[in-house]
Amino acid sequence: MGWLIALGIVVILVIYVIVSYNGLVKLRNWVKESWSQIDVQLKRRHDLIPNLVETVKGYAKHEQETLAQVIAARNQLLNGSPAERIEADNQLQGALKSIFALSEAYPDLKANQNFQNLQEELANSENKVAYSRQLYNKTVAEYNIKRESFPSNIIAGMFSFKEEQLLVTPEAEKEVPTIKF
Repeated sequence: MGWLIALGIVVILVIYVIVSYNGLVKLRNWVKESWSQIDVQLKRRHDLIPNLVETVKGYAKHEQETLAQVIAARNQLLNGSPAERIEADNQLQGALKSIFALSEAYPDLKANQNFQNLQEELANSENKVAYSRQLYNKTVAEYNIKRESFPSNIIAGMFSFKEEQLLVTPEAEKEVPTIKF
């Protein structure tokens, strides 16, 4: 009778280890998948930028510095670690703001249908990137909670499940913008 109880306990522990391990694997893969969604949206934006730059070049020939910043940030976007790519993404956002500010100086550009379409597509891309970042952070938080919670933290330690990092907003972007009329 005692050995049946011991066998039952061992079976329950083995089942628990399997279920915990599989849960951690599932969450780890969701983290990778949610990062790939960010990657897809960054690639989409990367592909749109040459069209935007060419459209702006036609109207703003004197604004080469701004266009060069956009091109440089775009080229950095697809290389490096997730943290480096997010930094390049933040630089690109700043450079794109400069391009959209140019539309105020060039009324013909602002009225150009190609520019308006590209601006709308980039705005859609920005929204998709923001949503993908939220999904990534949510997934990372779920994974890290499970990885750190008892008793699944024992399984995570046994099988070397590493902590994933959340994407954080740079301090400069947290400041409230000043609006002057």
